[in-house]
Amino acid sequence: MLGLLISGAKSGIRAVNSCAHTISAFFGLRRERKPFTLAERMPLRLTVTTRNILCNLVHIFGNTVNFSRDFIELACNKGVLRFGEFVTKAGRLSPYFFNAGLFNDGASFGQLCDFYARTLVAADLPCDMLFGPAYKGIPLVAGTAMRLAERGHSLPFCFNRKEAKDHGEGGTLVGAPLAGRVAILDDVISAGTSVRESVDIIRAHGATPSAVVIALDRMERGTGSLSAVQEVRDTFGIPVLAVATLTDLIAYLHDSPALAANLNAVQRYRETYGVAGEG
Repeated sequence: MLGLLISGAKSGIRAVNSCAHTISAFFGLRRERKPFTLAERMPLRLTVTTRNILCNLVHIFGNTVNFSRDFIELACNKGVLRFGEFVTKAGRLSPYFFNAGLFNDGASFGQLCDFYARTLVAADLPCDMLFGPAYKGIPLVAGTAMRLAERGHSLPFCFNRKEAKDHGEGGTLVGAPLAGRVAILDDVISAGTSVRESVDIIRAHGATPSAVVIALDRMERGTGSLSAVQEVRDTFGIPVLAVATLTDLIAYLHDSPALAANLNAVQRYRETYGVAGEG
């Protein structure tokens, strides 16, 4: 089968612009305007595994750009991703720092939301609506919904307030009623508190959390042997999709002469604090 895939990669794809398009090109699947129906026909593990294989093949043959690298480039250019010495919440000395709050103008934030949309579409996971936890998830969920609509997937969205409103419509939720399979959008996962609160809110309204989408997976263990992302996956049984991971960042540094001086420090940090079984 791998030989067939390689052959298909060489001859069957000439103008593919994303991994999501690649999957459609290989399997002849027509992407419908209904939200993410492919996952109902293909098991999650097979879908994600196939996506990874095809993305790697297309990267090898140069037919498309890995949008994770595009995202990292944008983050570096905006100063969202910086290199040096930074103390994390856990008291570790990290050689890099990521602050999604610095996507603070219309152009860069629009690009960020497009990366979220592309990540969701490429994953082909079942999704009926989006949820953004207060506060950083609020603009993310609205912007990503707009970008998805531009790609033919018009999904309802909802976000929560930190404090309940006692007048007007009242309550803590704003937007569409929570229903069906809900993807949670946030910037990163640190302790997992925001995800836990979001899952509780979604389930309390009779809906089902189907995925979490974040900008960067640091692939760094917490107090135990698992990373925050792995803990969320194990605790709630839902996939976590990252626009980019530490593996992507290391590959980007390796290929970037201007930033290559930071490569060894990032690799050492990963060797010290990275989780096993990933990357």
